[in-house]
Amino acid sequence: MKCTDINIRDPFVLVHGGKYYLYGTRGETCWGEADGFDVYESHDMKSWQGPTACFHNDGSFFARKNYWAPEVYFVNGAFYMLASFKGEDRCRGTAVLKSSSPLGPFLLHSDGCVTPCHWECLDGTLYQSRAGKYYMVFCHEWVQAGDGSICAMEMKDDLSGPAGEAKVLFHGSAAKWANEVRHSSGKTGYVTDGPFMWRTRDGQLLLLWAGFSDGGYTQGLAVSDNGEIDGRFTQLEPLFEKDGGHGMVFRDLEGRLFLTLHSPNGHLLERPVFFPLEERDGRLCRV
Repeated sequence: MKCTDINIRDPFVLVHGGKYYLYGTRGETCWGEADGFDVYESHDMKSWQGPTACFHNDGSFFARKNYWAPEVYFVNGAFYMLASFKGEDRCRGTAVLKSSSPLGPFLLHSDGCVTPCHWECLDGTLYQSRAGKYYMVFCHEWVQAGDGSICAMEMKDDLSGPAGEAKVLFHGSAAKWANEVRHSSGKTGYVTDGPFMWRTRDGQLLLLWAGFSDGGYTQGLAVSDNGEIDGRFTQLEPLFEKDGGHGMVFRDLEGRLFLTLHSPNGHLLERPVFFPLEERDGRLCRV
């Protein structure tokens, strides 16, 4: 199948063993009850095989809805999935799952969600500092926080849970392009979605994230002033601002740089799209 046949949000690409593995939020079950995640395989990013269910709730899992934004990383010989879930009696948060294969099956590795239990959180991503420490970077959801935020929290070496307190990196309102949005409850605020960390070849630390601008769902970008997670982040011009976002960056098998995100942002219309990028003066630019 082609990308136009794949209805997912929040696309994430793992490049491993000479292949591309594409994960994402199932479009059909995004906003309600759900029971798993899929993976698609490709050798060229054009033709994809799948879907293969890489995680399935057999009825024993702690959450039954809002299965969002799976990201998979190969760390110390195993595959770790960070994904967000909403339980009936707990706040939404990001949990860590583990497998011996990128195809799964992924099983719960953490003790439920590892994000702060009293916060509504989503979209955890993994970052490793230059010192070798692992961090989960995630969003404190705007529906609870009002001005949504991007936060970072040090993780244990085995990624099973937090090793420190969550710290705010910036709020959604920090971007000049960001607009307030209105929830169906009547609450207004600034959306922060889908953080992803990228270090450029000259050492700059960039943070991709998504919010809403005049053009709709927008792929934002920020840069740390000290090249690390504890730096001050300055907002840059968006990478994409025409109804698409929640992106990530990767290098293909030939070393070329790509951005993937979902667009458009309408229910059941979402598709993974790919744009070539290049690094210029410590920044990411679409080609």
